[in-house]
Amino acid sequence: MLVILFTCVLIFSFIGWVLQELRRPPNFPPGPQWLPLIGNTPFVRKLARSSGGQHLAFEALSKQYNSPVIGLKLGGELVVVALQYPAVLEAHSNEVFDGRPDNFFVRLRAMGTRLGMTFTDGPFWTEHRNFIERHLRQAGYGKQTMQMHVQNELVELIDIIKDLKGKPIWPGSILPTSVINVLWTFTTGSRIPRDDERLIRLLKLLHDRSKAFDMSGGILSQLPWLRYIAPDWTGYNIIKRFNRELREFFMPSIRKHHQEYSDDKCSNDLIYAFIKEMEHRKDDPCSTFTDLQLIMIILDIFIAGSHTTSATVDIAFMILSMRADMQNKILSEIDSNLRHDEIYQQKYRTQLPYTEAFLLETMRLHQIAPLGGPRRALSDCTLGGYRVPKNTTIMMSLRTVHMDQEHWGDPENFRPERFIGPDGKITNTERLIPFGLGRRRCLGESLARSCMFTFFVGILREFRVCPSKNSADAPTLKLVPGITLSPQPYKLVFEPRSR
Repeated sequence: MLVILFTCVLIFSFIGWVLQELRRPPNFPPGPQWLPLIGNTPFVRKLARSSGGQHLAFEALSKQYNSPVIGLKLGGELVVVALQYPAVLEAHSNEVFDGRPDNFFVRLRAMGTRLGMTFTDGPFWTEHRNFIERHLRQAGYGKQTMQMHVQNELVELIDIIKDLKGKPIWPGSILPTSVINVLWTFTTGSRIPRDDERLIRLLKLLHDRSKAFDMSGGILSQLPWLRYIAPDWTGYNIIKRFNRELREFFMPSIRKHHQEYSDDKCSNDLIYAFIKEMEHRKDDPCSTFTDLQLIMIILDIFIAGSHTTSATVDIAFMILSMRADMQNKILSEIDSNLRHDEIYQQKYRTQLPYTEAFLLETMRLHQIAPLGGPRRALSDCTLGGYRVPKNTTIMMSLRTVHMDQEHWGDPENFRPERFIGPDGKITNTERLIPFGLGRRRCLGESLARSCMFTFFVGILREFRVCPSKNSADAPTLKLVPGITLSPQPYKLVFEPRSR
C-alpha cells in the first residue's frame, strides 16, 4: 500500500512539474509552446538552420505571431526578443534592461567568473566602465593619438598589398591582423609582428569561436549538461582552449608591465593605467581591480572589436568589386578632395560624404552583428506592452530596424544616397544603430569607425579593387551565421592606380 501511495505521489509530482514547466508567465509575449527542460531550443535551432541564422529565425517567428515582441524558453531560460524600432529602442533606453545574463555560457566565457565589461552589470560594471572611459580620454581616444595608431597599420597594409603584385587575395586574410594590432597597441603600447605564431593562433581561435555559437550562447548555454556527452560539438572544448590561450597570450605583457611599473612613469596604454589603479587601491580589501579582471577586460575588447571591424571593411571591398559604378564615384571623390601625398586625417571625413555613406550603407544592409548583445531584466517590467519577469534574457534585433520598409523605403537595395541630404551632407542616421544605444552603447565605436574609414580610404587611394578572373574566387553576399556574421572566403585583385 505504501509503495502504491509513494508511486502516486511521484506521478502527481511529475505531472505537476511538467505542467509548471509548460506554463507561460501571465501576459508573456506570444511564441511557440515549449517543452520541459529543453524549452524551444530544438525548434529554434532547426528554424535557424533553415532560415540562415538565429536572427532570421526570430524574424520568422515575429511574422508568424504578428508581434514585434516574441517570448521563448531556451533551455530553462526565459527569453524575450524585441523586433522593430519601437521595441528595440525601449529595450536599449530603459535602465531596467541594463543587466546582463548570468548563465553557464557567460561564466565559462569569463573563465568561470563574472568579470570584465561585456557581461557584468550593476555597481561593478559602472565602476569599470567609468575607468575605461576616463582612460580612453587620457589616451587620446578619438583624437590624433588614436589616428596615428590606425595610420601605422594602414601603411603596413598598403605595403603588403603592393608585395602581392596583382595576385588575387581575400581581404579577410589580412585585415583582421591590422585591427588586432590597433587594439594591441591601445592595450599594451606596442605592436605584434604579423608572423608571430601566437597572433596567428589567436586569430584562428577567434574565428572558430565565432562559428561555434549564436548570440544566445548556442546549445552550450541552453543545455550545458551536453558538454559531458559532446564537448566538441557543443563548443565547450573551443571555449576552454580559447580561454587558456588568451591567458597565455596576455599574461607576458601584464607581467612585464608589473615589473616596469613606477608611479611617475608616463604611459598611455590600458595595462599600465589599470595597474596604476590597482596600486592606488592596494590597501582596499574590496578593490575590484585585479589581474584577472584586467585579463577579462582585454578579452572583452578583443572579442568585441576584432572581427566586426575587419569583416565590415571586407564586405565593403567585396561590394566595390561587384559595383564598378560606385567604386568610380568613391575614387573620384577621394581624388578631388585628398592630395595623393597627404596623410589621411579624421577631419577629412566630412569631405568624403559619398564614401562615408557607402560604409554606412554597408553596415546597414550587411550588419555583422544582427542581434544586439543580450540583456537581463533587473526586475519585473514590460516590453512592448507584454510582461517580462525579472531575470528574463532580452535579445534585440538590430537587423529589423535596419530593414524596416516604412522608414527606409527600399531596405533590400544597396543605396548609399539614402544617407546624403540635399545639402550633400550625411543625414538620416538616427535609425542606423550597429553599435547599439543607451548606456551600454559600444565603447569602441569611435575606434571601429576610425579603422574602417582609414583602411578603406587609405587603400583606395593606392589601389582599384577588381574581381578575380578565376570564377572559383567569386564573392557572395550570403554571410555565414554564428555569434556574428562572417563573409565567405573569396578573392579580388588590388590593382595599383595610375596617377
